[in-house]
Amino acid sequence: MQAEVAQLARISAGDAAAFGQWASSVESSLRGTLRPFAALCDCEAVLQEALLRVWQVAPRFKHDGKANALLRFAVITARNVAFTEMRKVAATPTELDVLHRSLEAQGDVSPKTPDPHLREALQKCREKLPAQPGLALTARIERADDDHVLAASVRMTLNTFLQNVTRARKFLAECLKKAGVDLDLELSP
Repeated sequence: MQAEVAQLARISAGDAAAFGQWASSVESSLRGTLRPFAALCDCEAVLQEALLRVWQVAPRFKHDGKANALLRFAVITARNVAFTEMRKVAATPTELDVLHRSLEAQGDVSPKTPDPHLREALQKCREKLPAQPGLALTARIERADDDHVLAASVRMTLNTFLQNVTRARKFLAECLKKAGVDLDLELSP
């Protein structure tokens, strides 16, 4: 709790690095809470807008003494932004009712504690990747660029690059399964 309060103090003081660290630690939780909205609005735009609003409000945000205070605020903010976007496309009362039930069923959205064994298994599996799929996957993971740019950077045609990314993902999934990792469980919100 003390670390959370200290991080919030840095964020409130305008420390962009502290905010970035916080945002990356809660991104999957925020994406998970927006999953029910995916068919009705652009969840990526909603997530970005919600994070911007949290950053703007952070200097005035008061910690309530409970765990994940800023995350809980961000979840409410993200959902409100999503509902606003849905109203723009005239969501029906039935769609809104289904969404409310889905959101209530989500329960706690606190980030999962990273599993060090999963990280180790993933690293071992990445080391076993064949050269070309490994190169393509590393480019995709490490750089936020268009696939055309990434393909050119590793000297592959776009089609070859995409095939190698697909091969790498399939290989990783098989390797992790052999290592006893339940991907469905790990990827669930």
